[in-house]
Amino acid sequence: MKSNLPIPLLFLSLLFSFSWAALGLTHQQQHHSFLQCLNRHFGNANSISTVIYTQTNSSFSSVLEFSLRNARFSTPNTLKPLVIVTASHVSHIQATINCSRTHGLQIRIRSGGHDYEGLSYVSQVPFVIIDLINLRSIDVDAENKTAWIQAGATIGELYYRIAEKSSTLAFPAGVCPTVGVGGHFSGGGYGMLMRKYGLAADQIIDAQLVDVNGKLLDKNSMGEDLFWAIRGGGAASFGVVVAWKVKLVPVPSTLTVFTVNRTLEENGTMLVHKWQSIAPKIHEDLYIRLFLRAVNSSQQEGKRTIQASFVSLYLGRADELIDLMQESFPELGLVKEDCIEMSWIQSIMYFPSDIPEDAPLEILLNRTGSAGIFKGKSDYVTQTIPETALEGLWQRFYEDETESLEVLFSPYGGNMDDIPETETPYSHRAGNLFNIHYAVGWSEEDASESQRYINFMRRLYRYMEPYVSKSPRRAYMNYRDLDLGINNIGPYTSYKQASKWGLPYFDKNFNRLIHVKTLVDPTNFFRYQQSIPSLSRG
Repeated sequence: MKSNLPIPLLFLSLLFSFSWAALGLTHQQQHHSFLQCLNRHFGNANSISTVIYTQTNSSFSSVLEFSLRNARFSTPNTLKPLVIVTASHVSHIQATINCSRTHGLQIRIRSGGHDYEGLSYVSQVPFVIIDLINLRSIDVDAENKTAWIQAGATIGELYYRIAEKSSTLAFPAGVCPTVGVGGHFSGGGYGMLMRKYGLAADQIIDAQLVDVNGKLLDKNSMGEDLFWAIRGGGAASFGVVVAWKVKLVPVPSTLTVFTVNRTLEENGTMLVHKWQSIAPKIHEDLYIRLFLRAVNSSQQEGKRTIQASFVSLYLGRADELIDLMQESFPELGLVKEDCIEMSWIQSIMYFPSDIPEDAPLEILLNRTGSAGIFKGKSDYVTQTIPETALEGLWQRFYEDETESLEVLFSPYGGNMDDIPETETPYSHRAGNLFNIHYAVGWSEEDASESQRYINFMRRLYRYMEPYVSKSPRRAYMNYRDLDLGINNIGPYTSYKQASKWGLPYFDKNFNRLIHVKTLVDPTNFFRYQQSIPSLSRG
């Protein structure tokens, strides 16, 4: 029988065909109406076919999994999006927001896909993904020391483009090059330059955001409150950030790095304890991270021990660094042979553990990567952890689930102490000695095995409770952790419920974030399991 549908809509119906038998007629009608809406906004089927992927599209799985970094959320039982919109123009984002609102579908916004709990690509209800992978242009203005960066770019791409223009400009963001700037910047974004220049969010000077009404806003048109909220409060709660404008920061042409490993048999416990009072107070040009892992002992065959890796970036030459370390941390025993002088962009290649030593700079442009299976958590520390408590921590490294356990201490202090905690929603400033990142991975995809490792991580987290921040116990938003609590999936969340998960991430700034959310998105359209809630009731 000949169809009465117009050609573009007929094409859409075939392209988006989906089995709705299990969902019922209401969902089928909802889906069909959504397709009609997209057809009206996109205008022609050829344009849609290069942007939209549905579950019947042969490329759907590869597009979904390309930016998926935690395979815990890639199981047969994980609800898949109805549609993935790989937007290549602002109008595609606007159309998706307008049609999703009209037809009752939630959206998820993905840039790099590194969300620890998969919140940028999973949902408990029918949803659409706006994937920003095609919005990744970077315009570096070396003369004015600024850059416009589209939200789908990665920090590796950003670092590469900066180095193309200047050897003495940099940007203070994270270490992993495949992380997307969209979520990284909007949640804070810390890295090796944090003690000198603060966070990525501290350098944002403008932004382009599509709001709940489909309007494209910049800093001036969105207003002071919304611009404040998206620089550390998680922009996905308020709209879809299309691009960031940032300040670039100066660095010397020659920097120095080192990695010094010490085991328990080499006074590791004493050095870790000493590091806590030195790393946050040392000169702001020096950043010393601390990685803790279990390794095979070199002194006793068949025995495991703990290795502390002191990994450092110094904004200067090796001779200066040696003098500084001799004055501030002589116990580590740093010598000239431990130090490597290099440029800033070479240091970007040095720190990620998965970049080969002889890799070309172009590897920073590589967005591909395998998805691991892991659980992460975080803490902030305001008082030094006693040696006895560290010895108890070492014992946790010897449990069965800890072959891939890594605990990372990242020091604060320096410029982080000088920026007021209300300057952005990121309130973890003065008074914090360091941040702790816990991560454990595993290879088994069986649900019971996954739960075993997750339970281990929760036990480790409980053990550390007496030694970390309190009232509330704080966490880093970019290390998402659903154990801290979730929203309901309805349009409104009570303040009491929201505080359970919101205060650890934002503490004193949480009330202001809720106020902004209620003003700019009163119906709570931009919502997910840990989004900032709107408390409006219409």
